[in-house]
Amino acid sequence: MKLSPAQQKKVEENMKLVGKVIEDKVHGFNQSGIYSYEDLTQIGYIGLCKAAYTDKGGCFSTYAYRLIWNEICDALIKINHQYSKEMLSDNMSAMKVEYWEENIPGELSSALDIATKRATPAVQNGIKALRYASKGYSSREIGIALNASDGKVRMWMTRAKRFLQTQPEILALMEI
Repeated sequence: MKLSPAQQKKVEENMKLVGKVIEDKVHGFNQSGIYSYEDLTQIGYIGLCKAAYTDKGGCFSTYAYRLIWNEICDALIKINHQYSKEMLSDNMSAMKVEYWEENIPGELSSALDIATKRATPAVQNGIKALRYASKGYSSREIGIALNASDGKVRMWMTRAKRFLQTQPEILALMEI
């Protein structure tokens, strides 16, 4: 979307409105660790630009307030949905790895060691993270141990899961 000079001026004049929306509507934004205040501000600015782009007259601040809030809500809903899916996937994978480690510990450990040697650094970190997850650690705790954000840990684990599903050693264990 390309804003005209008049629309750009309208955005510049109403930038404080984003902070007002966050202050009024978002409570505990820093508790979840998903989005920081700066992230929410950037998302709000996108909503403000959309408001300026689609404004048809009337009270702009009322219209922009609603679009800013909708943009922030959409982003929060989307990230929470993604996070929920990843957590469910992480928990299921952790349970599978835990089952394997309890029932065939030597074979699984050997297969993971062999697969790790062929993996990229990100996938190697993901395999480490999966091993931690199988012991009950959360993504946040794993991130602290591996000096990474919990989002990066989840990304590593997703890559590791995809990688491990293609490895013959792991596939052979899954058939047992």
